[in-house]
Amino acid sequence: MIKDQMEKIYSSISPDKIPWNIETPPDILQDLIETGKIKPCKAIEFGCGIGNYVIYLSSKGFDATGVDFSNTAIKIAKKSAIQKSAICNFITADVLGEMAEIQQKFEFAYDWELLHHIFPKDRKRYIENVFRILNPGGYYVSVCFSIESPHFGGVGKYRKTPLDTTLYFSSESEMASLFGKLFKIETLETVEVKGKFEPHKVIYTLLIKENS
Repeated sequence: MIKDQMEKIYSSISPDKIPWNIETPPDILQDLIETGKIKPCKAIEFGCGIGNYVIYLSSKGFDATGVDFSNTAIKIAKKSAIQKSAICNFITADVLGEMAEIQQKFEFAYDWELLHHIFPKDRKRYIENVFRILNPGGYYVSVCFSIESPHFGGVGKYRKTPLDTTLYFSSESEMASLFGKLFKIETLETVEVKGKFEPHKVIYTLLIKENS
């Protein structure tokens, strides 16, 4: 269902009207790179949409790959990369599936406001996929809506959006439990980030896949 919804959104709504489509990379990502915390390496973004941040990573010297299950989004991303002379890769794949399309390993994995589209029953599968494709010592950054966010009614974990999608708003304890089974948690905190139309509260996590 969510795949059909996303295909409809990407194929019928202008990119500048899609709430999560922001061309300027988030401050969190820029700070990690500008400070040298995350250095140029093989990087992958899950739920890349039309590829803005993959293109940004490429411009910073990363061997960057973007993954999304929307064929339309990936087509737009590839076109955008060509227009901007960016050298990067885009793959259509379901992050909850086997992800056989991805045969490489990466040093940096990233998702920005993807996880609140994935409900609790499916999150373990997703996190295991991230863990599997990440090399030991690699970093994983994840950002998703916090239960403290006042958006879309401001109450309840499941909230309906004006685009007819349903999002899951998480607590810090849920995120700690989800990530802590596989990753070392370096940062896990609720912060306010810029949105396309207004700021909102998210849970930001910086994780490490420890050397085995």
